Amino acid sequence: MSPAQANQPLPSGFLLEQYRIERQISLGGFSIVYLAYDTQETPVAIKEYLPSSLALRAGENPEPVVAEIHRTAFNHGMKCFFEEGRTLARLSHPNVVGVLNFFRANGTAYLVMRYERGRTLQEHIQKHSGQIGEEFLRTMFARLLNGLREVHGHKLLHLDLKPGNIYLRTDAMPVLLDFGAARQVIGSEAPRLKTMHTPGFAAPEQYESIDRCGPWTDIYGVGATIYACVAGKAPPAANRRREGEPLPAAVEVGAKKYSRHLLEIIDLCLQLDPLARPQSVFALQRELSREDYRRPVRGVLSRLKGMLGS
Repeated sequence: MSPAQANQPLPSGFLLEQYRIERQISLGGFSIVYLAYDTQETPVAIKEYLPSSLALRAGENPEPVVAEIHRTAFNHGMKCFFEEGRTLARLSHPNVVGVLNFFRANGTAYLVMRYERGRTLQEHIQKHSGQIGEEFLRTMFARLLNGLREVHGHKLLHLDLKPGNIYLRTDAMPVLLDFGAARQVIGSEAPRLKTMHTPGFAAPEQYESIDRCGPWTDIYGVGATIYACVAGKAPPAANRRREGEPLPAAVEVGAKKYSRHLLEIIDLCLQLDPLARPQSVFALQRELSREDYRRPVRGVLSRLKGMLGS
């Protein structure tokens, strides 16, 4: 693949089907997200498939230029992106971003999602560093796991769980965002793209083969995200941990502020061995919802280890 290129976003006022582009919200290596308005002046977020290593939009022409050497990879990625939109459009859950529409245009593909008002968990961590209480964490992540269970129930994995992909509505209700790394991999033999992973939040198996990924992979991302809330920063990247870089254990980092019960859960989720992590989102959610976590609770590790299901 060629080095990443700087892609030019669609301009303000550009008409995309029945939507009017207002401005760019975010730009990543895989896509551009816009704020737009439909014909009823309802705000929506539109995600455009535009991998910067494969395609370039540099002038006024809205259709990106794709070199012939990258055409096969670009088309395969667009097909996955489009099918992903089709699957996510069937999801209807308060803790998962709603996909309202998906279509092809300008030689690429688009997902139209509900526009959520609030801020990302990453922004929340930056604003409240060192002041995020345990009750907030338990309640928020227990709700978020409702959405993740719905995703897994539709044979999808998220594969990019991190504070920047969790949105907190103005009422503090969490919403799973950005399924750009999600793939229909549970029980599927379809061709698969190599996942794009975020160091610190990606499980070690994501550096190896997507065939090894499963619900336990997203559970690693959940653990890393809670760790970031507790420590104020992401854990070391999993590939560096495998090479010997130590992970400061949550039971030590958060010992003076959080219950041992919560900290043990985090450390268990961050095990390098996938089989040593909780195998079930439901089991993890049940532990986070315990009301007696301040008292010594025996058996948390044995309850979480090896439990199956979603």
